[in-house]
Amino acid sequence: MAETAIELIGINKSFGAVRANRDIHLEIKRGTIHGIIGENGAGKSTLMSILYGFYQADSGEIRVGGKPVVIKTPNDAIAAGIGMVHQHFMLVENFTVLENIILGAEGAALLNQGIARARGALHQLETEYGLEVDPDALIEELPVGLQQRVEILKALYRGADILILDEPTGVLTPAEADHLFRILRRLKDEGKTIVLITHKLREIMAVTDSVSVMRQGAMVATRKTSETTVEELAELMVGRHVLLRVEKGAAHPGDVRLAVKNLVVKDMRGVTMVKDVSFEVRGGEIVGIAGVAGNGQSELIETISGIRRAVSGTVLLGGAPVDVTGAAGPGDLRDRGLAHVPEDRQHTGLILPFEEYENSILGYHDEAAYQKGLFLNIDKIRAGAESQIEKYDIRPANPRLKTANFSGGNQQKIVLAREMEQDPDVLVVGQPTRGVDVGAIEFIHKRLIAMRDQGKAVLLVSVELDEIRSLSDRILVMFDGRIVGERSPDASEGELGLLMAGVEKQEAAE
Repeated sequence: MAETAIELIGINKSFGAVRANRDIHLEIKRGTIHGIIGENGAGKSTLMSILYGFYQADSGEIRVGGKPVVIKTPNDAIAAGIGMVHQHFMLVENFTVLENIILGAEGAALLNQGIARARGALHQLETEYGLEVDPDALIEELPVGLQQRVEILKALYRGADILILDEPTGVLTPAEADHLFRILRRLKDEGKTIVLITHKLREIMAVTDSVSVMRQGAMVATRKTSETTVEELAELMVGRHVLLRVEKGAAHPGDVRLAVKNLVVKDMRGVTMVKDVSFEVRGGEIVGIAGVAGNGQSELIETISGIRRAVSGTVLLGGAPVDVTGAAGPGDLRDRGLAHVPEDRQHTGLILPFEEYENSILGYHDEAAYQKGLFLNIDKIRAGAESQIEKYDIRPANPRLKTANFSGGNQQKIVLAREMEQDPDVLVVGQPTRGVDVGAIEFIHKRLIAMRDQGKAVLLVSVELDEIRSLSDRILVMFDGRIVGERSPDASEGELGLLMAGVEKQEAAE
């Protein structure tokens, strides 16, 4: 029997009337990868935040290595050998990688001495675990996959023997996720204990030794991964049978609703990220854009939705031109029937200090339906928010709760509900199910298919190839800012992967 690394006994935690954790008992063996799964709002992140000292339990006991410990702050957790990589990174964006890693653990009276010592330790960790990243790069200049590496390095630098990862692949491409799993296996082989919080059941099956399932704040089951199935875990999470692949009929495309012609877009560094891109999306179809993150997809949909200016090119909405190189903004696009679900819900989709009902009309707040004379009709807005909460199963069901206090997946539902409920002609969706649980994924996919079947045009960008293949009627693949191929959803993952890597099928065969 492996030694117990962590034991949680009778953990309870409430936030007002909301019971986030209910009498939780959990045992995690040392030197294993232990998954914790559950729907959005099931209490997973709260439980791990208690273990890491962000919250204190109302009652219960924590044991590390068989000994009772009191964890009131993250410093207490770090002292107990526990590190945590959060779903939304805790990094100072205008600091370098090295400065972020040593922040709060400078290790010497003189900063230069601490930096020199840390540089050597960082190089050793990078080499040992395959976590290479430029120590002098600014965080704000790094893609999210490399930012996550910095978070992991930060925990390892502080001597973590137990590493908690909260939705670690929500911001990663499939290739980056595979690399992360190789790193986790190396850590496990060296005797470290990994706690993996995720919604992705295939990842649980691929990398964990054991898995615990939470539902509505309670721990409902623990299984050896080798003795369970994706179907059983999904049913335990949701409490009912779940369709793991969307069911849809044939598409019936109509008129062109969105046309992009010869679009060229640069990023804020002046680098051309979208290079002469052209395509069309018709009413009654979902067009998916597949590609490794950083190949221009983000800049493309930001330009189409009015957030970013194009250098040149044309966008037609309903056959009429949009001034994407000049005056057109998101409000103009919304007025013309285009809704946008951004890839980054926290920075672009929501204002986190606002209450849920305020975010439920964000961007649409000047519409007549929400007005009462010179003021907003607050009662009507809150009633609409309550309707969205019920329809989209947003938890907790409280429109007065600050949006920052919802889980990441429920924040995503707030954005989706707001945009979908506007009944747009064109819906541009970036990463619709990032950080969303299996039950909610099923719901969101059904809603997207329903919009397609109502004759709406849907442009979908996702790093999840399964999602692209399952939802799309046509798949466009982007590489290095260009559309390098169009495929049917029947195309194999291997074929799409080659295109995503910039390799044509015939080239790979040579």
